[in-house]
Amino acid sequence: MRTSPDPRRPAADRLHARLLAVPDRLLFGPEADQPGAGGMLRRLARYPYALLRDLAGGKLNLHAIGLVYASVLAIIPLLAFSFGILAGFHAQGVLEPLVHDFFGPMGSAADELTARVMEFVNKVRGGLVGTVGLALLIWTLISTMKKIEDGFNFVWHVDVPRSLARRLAEYLALLITGPLLLAAVVGLSRLASESEPMRMLSELPLAVRAMALALRIAPYAIASGLLTVIYMVVPNTQVRFGPALAGGIAGGILWAATGRFFTVFVLYSSRLTVVYAGFAIIIATLVWTYFNWIILLIGAQVSFYAQNPSYLRVGLHEPRLSCADTERLALGIMYLIAERYRAGGERLTIPALAAALGYPGISVARMCATLEASGFLAAMVDDSLLPGRDIAQIPVVAIIMVARAHSSGLIRTASATPPLVREFCDELEGAWQQRCAGLMLGELLDRHPAPASLAGDGHRLDQQ
Repeated sequence: MRTSPDPRRPAADRLHARLLAVPDRLLFGPEADQPGAGGMLRRLARYPYALLRDLAGGKLNLHAIGLVYASVLAIIPLLAFSFGILAGFHAQGVLEPLVHDFFGPMGSAADELTARVMEFVNKVRGGLVGTVGLALLIWTLISTMKKIEDGFNFVWHVDVPRSLARRLAEYLALLITGPLLLAAVVGLSRLASESEPMRMLSELPLAVRAMALALRIAPYAIASGLLTVIYMVVPNTQVRFGPALAGGIAGGILWAATGRFFTVFVLYSSRLTVVYAGFAIIIATLVWTYFNWIILLIGAQVSFYAQNPSYLRVGLHEPRLSCADTERLALGIMYLIAERYRAGGERLTIPALAAALGYPGISVARMCATLEASGFLAAMVDDSLLPGRDIAQIPVVAIIMVARAHSSGLIRTASATPPLVREFCDELEGAWQQRCAGLMLGELLDRHPAPASLAGDGHRLDQQ
């Protein structure tokens, strides 16, 4: 039985499209670029609008949920590994207060959760698991850190993760140095608070107020500083300090504020216990862990937009290049890498190429992967790029053909194309191939001097 189309559907779709176009027109239209307070407010409003739009899109939520699952599996191995490192410096007592602080928003259940987690940690540390179990625990840690990096790379539009060797080296270094730095910070803060000068200052009325204010600000400052370091180190791209600090401050404030709100929610939500009974603590713990991860990703999104404000309008949507842009990108990548290789300067990386060419990093990364698979590029251990063969033996026609075939996704043949259209396209194809016939990449470099040079950090010094 056929159903008649709903005549209201097209009107509803048009209304929905118009409603979605309103904030885009207000925040990204010509009025927003005008000088004055009105234009400035519109430009500032782009940031919360972009964050709310990305949250509503659901992709950040998917990464946060995956990280919740990974963190539940990794919390015991992580604490056991950290406990073993800190035990060598007689600083293992630092862990339990930190675990309790993490579960602090859970209210009265924080003591029980902390005791249960530390019990599991002591069992793992005491040798309850064998060699295979220990290997699985270490693999869990590495895979969890890989998921964290994937989440940050998704926010930063980075399509190429760290190489396996670099990943293992950096992850192990972070697992070893992280607990030591944490113990050093906690130990120094305790030593400073218990010192005689601090005791003398605490007796002064003004100092008491200052210390109370410092204790109130301390959770925000510590969380912001830690998140700033994470935002600079974890993504597989170059993150400047200013944008990372902006994301760290936003994430730290959100984390502290959400912690207080969640504490009130747990204390006054009796229905949670009635519905879930003994599982209420587990459900609340999972929800609190989810909030932590979503805040971490929101802070990363803030740092990304602070460094790349041109993405505020596009957001997390996949960038789509036209055919002309795809060919231009492939030739630009090969040209700049060959130019740097011939000049003998510092080798270029994907972030440097993205900054120089003005294309999204994920598009540059995918094109570099295609050129590498075709043998035109070679990636080094430090993720720098070199020509895959002699630049005098790389035809420009071949580069363009590789760019045209880049992720086309075409399965059907062109046999159904009308004959006249096919003949006309063949004429166009023959014309441009004849124009580039015999032209090699090295000869293209010799034609004109480079109008723009690249600095050591990959940023263009002068615009064309």
